[in-house]
Amino acid sequence: MKATIRDYRPADERPVVAFSLRAWEPVFAALEEALGPELFSRLRGDWRARQAEEVRDVLADSSHRVWVADDVDGSTVGFVAARRQPVSEVGEIYMIAVDPWAQGQGIGIALTHVATDWLRQSGMRVAMIETGGDRAHAAARRLYQKAGYTALPAVRFFKALGQ
Repeated sequence: MKATIRDYRPADERPVVAFSLRAWEPVFAALEEALGPELFSRLRGDWRARQAEEVRDVLADSSHRVWVADDVDGSTVGFVAARRQPVSEVGEIYMIAVDPWAQGQGIGIALTHVATDWLRQSGMRVAMIETGGDRAHAAARRLYQKAGYTALPAVRFFKALGQ
């Protein structure tokens, strides 16, 4: 698929939130499976509502630079948000999603390259992106490795406390 990458506009919010939730649904299902329903509920609650709010917050936050990918019909099918940390000179690709029906067509890598190039041109000395180590994040890990990122394995532990 040929996609056009452009700067985000406020009118893009609705489709970006909608396809992001579709894209991340398998991720949250895998998280719930790994953590169990009680711990997952404590951490994420209604994951769709919380994730939609987080996406909207990122889109509205002027500290993030956001791009979208439009398919040949003009439908917005992907987005990426990046931010700079000038003190540490580390830039971060903070959030990225591609509509599930458009995945595997090079849109994610194109968005990753645009954000990485912007971080480089902004004077950042290192770019980072974080993702999960579970099976649901396998495609994301492949994408970031393909884009030239080096993985640093990490483990997070969680425990439910009281009621």
